[in-house]
Formats: sequence, structure tokens, C-alpha cells
Amino acid sequence: MSNEQSKSSSEAEAGLEVCTWFVRERNALLASAEFGPLFVDYYLHLADHGIKPDPRHDAMFKRALAGFVLHCASRPWNEITAWTINFQNPLVNLFLTGDNEDGSVTGRIFDENVKEMPENLFFADVIRGRGEKRRSSVAFEGDDPLVAVEEFYARSEQRGARFFDLGGENFALVSEHPDCDMTWFGALTTEQVKTLHEKEETNLMERRVQRWHCGCDQKRMLQVLASAFKADGDGLFENDQMIEIRCPRCSARHNVTREAMEAYVAST
Repeated sequence: MSNEQSKSSSEAEAGLEVCTWFVRERNALLASAEFGPLFVDYYLHLADHGIKPDPRHDAMFKRALAGFVLHCASRPWNEITAWTINFQNPLVNLFLTGDNEDGSVTGRIFDENVKEMPENLFFADVIRGRGEKRRSSVAFEGDDPLVAVEEFYARSEQRGARFFDLGGENFALVSEHPDCDMTWFGALTTEQVKTLHEKEETNLMERRVQRWHCGCDQKRMLQVLASAFKADGDGLFENDQMIEIRCPRCSARHNVTREAMEAYVAST
């Protein structure tokens, strides 16, 4: 690990530790974590903002969050990633985003005004360093977010990935690297992954800290509303002096006054 990577990890607030190992002889990467701490932070966030998701959507989001974090921990440090996973049954969008440099992850459930389409779609947006955003999309079947991610790996990343629910809020990702033993990879079972360190030679690659954090604040909400206010300020606020807006990234509630909106627009 470079000095810059060590600094990024040490400066991250306490959160979920995700470990990655290289499985020697098999040429595969294992990423795993016990997601209890991150799930607690997610539920505290929901409680703080009075968000009560549908239980089915909530269960899907937790699996998507686990898959997203394991994916991010397996990627370069200078990547920012966002996923939008569209399901047609149930009709819901799951959004997740994370910045590997500071270990922050956040997301939300969109269950209103979701567009009906012929098939489920998985969208991935990635920015690496100072490069431009790259977008890819794949279709998938079913209602399991982890199956959607595996399809994304197979068709967009063009390499294998398998997710395993190990029980007790433990999840693991095994991903293909060059010269991977694909017979072994394809036959892996949950029980084998649980004992992988005992049966295979594994070398620890990294320990990363991931934490639930959006960073949304009053200024960001003013930025979100600025264009709409300039176009039709009276229509935006109607007869109210304050409106509530939800963060598009994490659904946190923010109150914005007309006075603050006018001051912000005047200063920009």
C-alpha cells in the first residue's frame, strides 16, 4: 500500500473494515466484511430523517449496499463510482455512490415515479482520477441486486464475479483475475468460501475502511434548487417561505428558506 493510500485509510472516520485477499494458485481476489456496523449507520440515517422504506425494498437495498462496498474495496483508490439498479418487479430504483479516496458510501431507494421499461437495467458510472465519466449498462433478470452485479461483471467488466451471503450479515465477493482457475471458480459454494482461508493459500492485500457518509448540506441543496428557482421562484415556493427538499443521493431532509435561496442566487 502506498503512503497516500495509508493516509486515506487512516484519516477515514471509524467505519466498516473490508479486507481483500489474493487467492494464490487460483488467481482470484476475495473481498469480505461483516456488514453489521454499516447497516446500523444506514438505519440510524433512516431514523434521523424519518425515512420508512418498504420492507422488500429495504432488504434489496441492503444486499445492493453489501455488493457495492465489496466492489469498491476491490477497485483502485482514485475511483468514484455510482450505480443505479432499476427493477421492474417490484418497480423500484436503487441508487448507490461511493468515493474510494475517503471511503464514503451512501445511497437511497427511489420508489415513486419509477419509469416502466421492458427489462431491468443496471447502470454504472465511474470516474477515475481526473478522467471523464464512463457509463455502462446491462440488462438482467430477477429481483436480486447481487445477481444484477454479477451480470454487470460478466458483460461490462468482462470477468467473473460471484457474491456469497455467508450469514450473520457477512458477505463475500470472489472475482476473477488473469489465469483464474475457472473450474474452481464456477464450482465455489458458500461453505467453501467460509473456509477459504483454511483450504487455500490467501495473501492479505488491503484493509480499507468504508463508512456511511453523504456530505449533503444546506449549500448543496441550494445548488440543486438554483436552476429551478431562477426559472420560476414563485412556482417553486408558491406561498411558502420554506420548502423541504430531499437529498438526491441519500434522501436526507433539508429545509430551505426563500430568503436563503434568494441570497444564494444573488451571490452566484
